[in-house]
Amino acid sequence: METLVAENISRYTCLLVSGLFLACCAMRGYALLVLVLALGSVAVIQSASPQQALKWAFSFQMTWQTLCHLGLHYQEYYLGEAVCTRFSVALSVLMLMTQKVTSLALDIQERKVRTGSLSVSEVGPLRRHLLQALPRATYLLSFPTLLGGPLCSFNRFQTWIKSPSAPSPGHSLWAATQRGLGALVLALLKNIVAGYASPPDALIGCRRSGCIAALWISALFFRLAYYSHWMLDESVFIAAGLGLDLGPDGQAGAADGVLLDTDIWTLETTHRISVFTRLWNKSTAQWLRRLVFQRCRSRPLLATFAFSAWWHGLHPGQIFGFLCWAAMVEADYRLHHFHQVWAPSQPLGVVYRALTWCQTQLVAAYITLAVEMRSLALLWQLCSSYNTFFPLVYVILLLLLAKRRARRTYS
Repeated sequence: METLVAENISRYTCLLVSGLFLACCAMRGYALLVLVLALGSVAVIQSASPQQALKWAFSFQMTWQTLCHLGLHYQEYYLGEAVCTRFSVALSVLMLMTQKVTSLALDIQERKVRTGSLSVSEVGPLRRHLLQALPRATYLLSFPTLLGGPLCSFNRFQTWIKSPSAPSPGHSLWAATQRGLGALVLALLKNIVAGYASPPDALIGCRRSGCIAALWISALFFRLAYYSHWMLDESVFIAAGLGLDLGPDGQAGAADGVLLDTDIWTLETTHRISVFTRLWNKSTAQWLRRLVFQRCRSRPLLATFAFSAWWHGLHPGQIFGFLCWAAMVEADYRLHHFHQVWAPSQPLGVVYRALTWCQTQLVAAYITLAVEMRSLALLWQLCSSYNTFFPLVYVILLLLLAKRRARRTYS
């Protein structure tokens, strides 16, 4: 069990109380959904064996989250009512909490959670369980990471709590300020882009080349929104000290074991949809890889994207978009392998990269817009537009390359 001195207990308690206060301010009555899930998850992890912790925590988390998403679907599709913003915030927090709970359960199962030497004789059973539960509950509800931010491991969270001094406030403040200013600039650009179109309604009534422009502008709007939110979350994350290396000397350095989510340059310049996928919301991509992809024996890629659609809420656009995304990544793997075998000359290689960059950007825009669709009518509008040509190219390539590989296997 974690060795908790009085100072650490007070830090955990302050973070927990401030997180509960933030939850009540941001979500009002819907904060109860988050509180029930957090306390229930801690209780499940506490009572389960290390080998069973992931199984039971995952089942409890996804059952509760799915019920909440079904409530959203009932309100949105059946009753036709506008969704309360506070309810949407609560669902977003539940999704982030699922990441943290399953990450903690995986660490426990893999014996990565550091434990101390406090024996049962030193404290009573009830106090021992409370001292175990306090860091885990605080990890789920602490205010710096409650509403957003990259996924932080439980061990790193403990290291941050136990750090004897704040890490280089000047360095931390400057890095946080840079990301905060970047988030502001991106938010302004998003508002400028919104003046040219009202995503995703821009696709309604579009014609031929106009559909491509509408797709690009609408997807750019959503991507700028994602980038600005991620950078703002990272600003808070770094300002709190979680994004910096907390060494034994208390000095701050580069992040150690922490993945920041935003890598705009690579996302906008890569010519491979698989690279785009790995770098889109990097900490979440790594979490999905660890939780699903590396543990699934049959068709791990499809299973990962199917689970991602479930985790996001199973809206029609999300189901279509994530399954389409899985097909695009599989086609990209096969195309890249074929390109390595083919090994074109330098001029043809430049043309190949230019064409695949355009294709990657348009396919990513198509998937982004599909995932954001909240009605079957808008989703059908996207599927029946000229923009479907771009993912269809990859689907055809996937079928041709799969057939070619099958011929080589049986020949």
